[in-house]
Amino acid sequence: MAGKQKMIKGFLTATLLLALLLQAGCAFKDIDKRTFVVGIGIDPSEKVKNGFRVTLKLAKPIGNVKQESTPTYAYISHDADTVAVAIHEMETRVDTVLDFGHNRIIVMNKELLTKDLDTFMDAFTRRGDIQMICFVAVAAKTSEEVVRFEPTIEAPASIALYNYFDNTGTESPYVVTTFLYEFRREVLGKGKDTVLPIIGVDKDNQEFHVTKSIVLKWGAKPVELTAEETKYYNSLVNKAVGFSYKIEEDSMFLVLNVTEVKFKYKIVLNEGDPRIDMKIGIVGNVGESSQRLSGKSLKKYDKLAAEEIQKKTMALLTKLQENNVDPFGFGLHYRATRLSRKGLDKEWEERIYPEIKFNVKVDVELQSTGAVE
Repeated sequence: MAGKQKMIKGFLTATLLLALLLQAGCAFKDIDKRTFVVGIGIDPSEKVKNGFRVTLKLAKPIGNVKQESTPTYAYISHDADTVAVAIHEMETRVDTVLDFGHNRIIVMNKELLTKDLDTFMDAFTRRGDIQMICFVAVAAKTSEEVVRFEPTIEAPASIALYNYFDNTGTESPYVVTTFLYEFRREVLGKGKDTVLPIIGVDKDNQEFHVTKSIVLKWGAKPVELTAEETKYYNSLVNKAVGFSYKIEEDSMFLVLNVTEVKFKYKIVLNEGDPRIDMKIGIVGNVGESSQRLSGKSLKKYDKLAAEEIQKKTMALLTKLQENNVDPFGFGLHYRATRLSRKGLDKEWEERIYPEIKFNVKVDVELQSTGAVE
């Protein structure tokens, strides 16, 4: 019996080994047979009706990075009726495989934001290699201009745009970061609208400008936020710090350097008129002043700063409400704290949110007037 079992095991082992020999080889390509895509731009096509112009930024192979004085990239563009077709046809224009696994930025033209976003972004949201690493942004003019632009600060083998969004380079409250998976989830979902950074190009000074943002809602007109509105939104929702608030009173001004932001809110519906009670806590110090300051008067400066921040926060919330967009996710919070029922989303969007009141309380704590009074 034991001998029979050994024969069966030997036969199965030989069969498995033979099956492995008959398997086709994998689709692996050596690195010298790949061209890495490091930037993608999408614009409306001027050649194809209702089509798209897709621009790819390609990293050219170099022997020694230290010997290169300027960035080394190549650019190709193609017009087609769909984004996927444009990319497939560009694959025939290079002698290597286009590898998207290292791409971390997709830039869209503003004109495309009023179209069906899910349709032309579908080619990217279906990919599994860039979902968790790719940022989405909007071009101030054309995405091709942004993708092709090479600022003077961009080093060889480096992508300047990446440093704006991945928290390893610049850290600014004016810069909003949105990943591809977040973009799709918030565009298609209900209760929270997505916010994308706007990338401008200053050709005279050879630099990028990333200070503004735009709010997108499915089927609605995009709402652009100024640099200051972007700063307030980013500081509250994403708790961005390392920035300054300027407070003015008569002939005096203070610049408050923020080191910590706390933000919470509560939707109140059963106590009179519907309202959102919002509490904002800010910790910081005085970074600049037009007058000599005293540490004994910090409470006075706390009050001045709180009043100014409260006014600007209210102005931002009112603007978003009037344009019926909700990047703070109030609607998502409302849905999550109620039993699911038919018409819940419609109830919030059409009846409650347009009429709800905002009750904003700001508490500012200045810890010092700086190194000197």
